[in-house]
Amino acid sequence: MVAAPCARRLARRSHSALLAALTVLLLQTLVVWNFSSLDSGAGERRGGAAAGGADPPPPAPAPAARRERRDLPAQPAAARGGGGGRGPPARARGGGPAEPRAPRPAGRGALPARAPDPHPSPLITLETQDGYFSHRPKEKVRTDSNNENSVPKDFENVDNSNFAPRTQKQKHQPESAKKPPSRQKELLKRKLEQEKGKGRSLGDRGAREALPAGDRAPVNSSRGQEPPGQPHARKSGGGSPEVKYDQPLKCDISGKEAVSALSRSKSKRCRQEIGETYCRHKLGLLMPEKVTRFCPLEGKANKNVQWDEDSVEYLSANPVRIAFVLVVHGRASRQLQRMFKAIYHRDHFYYIHVDQRSNYLHRQVVQVARQYDNVRVTPWRRATIWGGASLLSTYLQSMRDLLEMTDWPWDFFINLSAADYPIRTNDQLVAFLSRYRDMNFLKSHGRDNARFIRKQGLDRLFLECDAHMWRLGDRRIPEGIAVDGGSDWFLLNRKFVEYVTFSTDDLVTKMKQFYSYTLLPAESFFHTVLENSPHCDTMVDNNLRITNWNRKLGCKCQYKHIVDWCGCSPNDFKPQDFHRFQQTARPTFFARKFEAVVNQEVIAQLDYYLYGNYPAGTPGLRSYWENVYDEPDGAHSLSDVTLTLYHSFARLGLRRAEASLHAEGDNSCRYYPMGHPASVHLYFLADRFQGFLIKHHATNLAVSKLETLETWVMPKKVFKVASPPSDFGRLQFSEVGTEWDAKERLFRNFGCLLGPMDEPVGMQKWAKGPNVTVTVVWVDPVNIIAATYDILIESTAEFTHYKPPLNLPLRPGVWTVKILHHWLPVAESKFLVAPLTFSNGQPIKPEEALRLHNGPPRSAYMEQSFHSLNPVLSLPVSAAQVEQARRNAAAAGAALERWLDALVGGVWTAMDVCAAGASACPGMQACGQTAWSSFSPDPKSELGAVKPDGRLR
Repeated sequence: MVAAPCARRLARRSHSALLAALTVLLLQTLVVWNFSSLDSGAGERRGGAAAGGADPPPPAPAPAARRERRDLPAQPAAARGGGGGRGPPARARGGGPAEPRAPRPAGRGALPARAPDPHPSPLITLETQDGYFSHRPKEKVRTDSNNENSVPKDFENVDNSNFAPRTQKQKHQPESAKKPPSRQKELLKRKLEQEKGKGRSLGDRGAREALPAGDRAPVNSSRGQEPPGQPHARKSGGGSPEVKYDQPLKCDISGKEAVSALSRSKSKRCRQEIGETYCRHKLGLLMPEKVTRFCPLEGKANKNVQWDEDSVEYLSANPVRIAFVLVVHGRASRQLQRMFKAIYHRDHFYYIHVDQRSNYLHRQVVQVARQYDNVRVTPWRRATIWGGASLLSTYLQSMRDLLEMTDWPWDFFINLSAADYPIRTNDQLVAFLSRYRDMNFLKSHGRDNARFIRKQGLDRLFLECDAHMWRLGDRRIPEGIAVDGGSDWFLLNRKFVEYVTFSTDDLVTKMKQFYSYTLLPAESFFHTVLENSPHCDTMVDNNLRITNWNRKLGCKCQYKHIVDWCGCSPNDFKPQDFHRFQQTARPTFFARKFEAVVNQEVIAQLDYYLYGNYPAGTPGLRSYWENVYDEPDGAHSLSDVTLTLYHSFARLGLRRAEASLHAEGDNSCRYYPMGHPASVHLYFLADRFQGFLIKHHATNLAVSKLETLETWVMPKKVFKVASPPSDFGRLQFSEVGTEWDAKERLFRNFGCLLGPMDEPVGMQKWAKGPNVTVTVVWVDPVNIIAATYDILIESTAEFTHYKPPLNLPLRPGVWTVKILHHWLPVAESKFLVAPLTFSNGQPIKPEEALRLHNGPPRSAYMEQSFHSLNPVLSLPVSAAQVEQARRNAAAAGAALERWLDALVGGVWTAMDVCAAGASACPGMQACGQTAWSSFSPDPKSELGAVKPDGRLR
């Protein structure tokens, strides 16, 4: 009985505490996000999604990687301290390589003196072919599949949610946020209905209106930085439509995807567009609810077409004429010209759009267009991104332009990229299309329409701005129509193009509005409109192409830095794929993808197959050159690392000229470097990277005149097998670099040019064999062990790659990555971390050089120290070495250049030098007479006069 009052008091206190907690929870729930207030504090929210484009994509940002790792099963911790205990082998299943745990240093029981522990740490199991771990279940892959969708087949198992901010923690908003009053909603509805005509959908604007003069988005170099003073903002007509209001819309932005997009977007303009789009959609004013179907047929029409190799013999009396629309980007001008040469005929028409960021390629294409009357370049340019609405708007605007060209009487519209190549002759294509001139050729996804809608994200709302596709929430598919889709490569006849371009009926108008806010719209818009239009009986489920889909390698969600979704990309064809071009099961006239920097031999095979061999002795057939820098781009387009090394390569060439061509007492072959490099090319021979070609200016000291030279520098071999060789025979090659392409399994940073602030990736290539465990050790230039970890290599693994989480800056100099088996050396690979002579494009200041060149604080590359492994691996840390590194770090000016050039000369060789013009050096050969120079003859890519048969090839 005594305890009763205490119990009642305790109950009253608990009741009060519960009421207080509920009150706090209610207040939190009522918090709303008014997007108009987001502009304040924009500085704290800057830095969202990286501006991606159609150029080769950079690696996904680190926060996205961290998000993926949170979705994974438990994995061994990274080597970050605490000694790292032992544990069972870990099976890596993440969206990228797992983080191996480092062996414990000697002195803590892990490694007895002079008796290395054969099992120093937990192991990493590599279950996939290339070591790029996927959290999706394995699938049986058909490498010859022509399923054209750009999303994974097993999409239901891919997590596309919770896209966190890239520079700050994700801000969670309550789902049940307060809604605006009904009166405000009615006012907004009336206002928006009045302005409905102002909202623009895809294809509604003219070419010159799409990017108004004087108000264009900046044109960026594909490898450089954005010009200062030019905000990177998407203008109307480039992607999702822009809608302006007298007063900004206001509503409660409570959806987690919209809130995430707002927190990650970079610009005020983009945040306003996200907010306005979300509010219009939330109020039911954005998406059409019902669309009229005009197709009289039930179900999907699919016309069967017949074709045989001899159809060219039955040419029509009125052959069709084709409008080839080339949508290109990047810097592969010679590959583009070779493809153009293969498809050219004087009876057809060629309309070329070059990405807004690819200025070098645009300059080359303009020169091509000047040579031929049936070639034109779009007077407008857009920065298209993977999966963006900008690509569909580019096609629609190109169609409008072509229809308005009354002097171009074309019958078919075909879209191509620089990565395509014909696999049948032009005459065969014309004969086939002349036979089926009323048909439209598109590749559909298959039969499971509901699954296609889910995996394609058609039931989600997307917006393109800040060169990113933002996912803003769910939406409904309009009623009354059948949604279809597949490949965004197609052949459409003129009648249907006219209908899509000029029709104002309910179907076309509403579909343009719907697909303005759709991911990968070009993969579905034309399919859906055709299937529901009066032209539905003209659909052929075949886009006349072969695409090299290998989803095991190509579906790495590699575009998450530019789109809030998981996507796929085709692989490049190789010579072993050539038999696929000769199949005759269905009509095919083009194939993709091809990249000469990956493999040029297969392009040569196709070229010879179609048009025969070049005459014996034709130069340059096995060579390939690709520009990576051109003087009009400006030195600001180069990173500090590349600018530093290009200058050093040029000086290396001048020393080569003096050493090999200089005569005693004669200064005619001695030079002094002048200015920045004029151009830089990658050089390949027989599909092997041969180095860089640096065109640069120098003053001849004998005559005091400026000359233009070109220097060829080649990397020295940096991979070395242990001597005496180990009995371990699975390792074939090891390399360190950046920009690892897990799909093509190579480093896109050719030459592996690295600086102190880079994050290198270690790659190993393996032969098949029994499961083995190897130890990987990273050693800096003064023998400080920066990282070490073990990997279990399964019998089927071919490639492994891992980026150790090293503290920056890296110490400049030559690094070593050692591969050990049972702590016995197997092989090692060296790589150079170059000291910088430039910072932000200007000569580096001494204090900046000291900060970047002295290594990480306390020489600690990780929280865990591995110094106890030095005696085990016979890697003494010399006080003299450390002192010399300290003096080097303090170097500036000429002393810094001497240190840099000595390091570069240790891993690169100046193979030759030539003169691009007149030279006072008597022994200097002309660049056009060499076999290696970018000025050398290249008949396979050079364009000349049209032949009597109307072709160039």
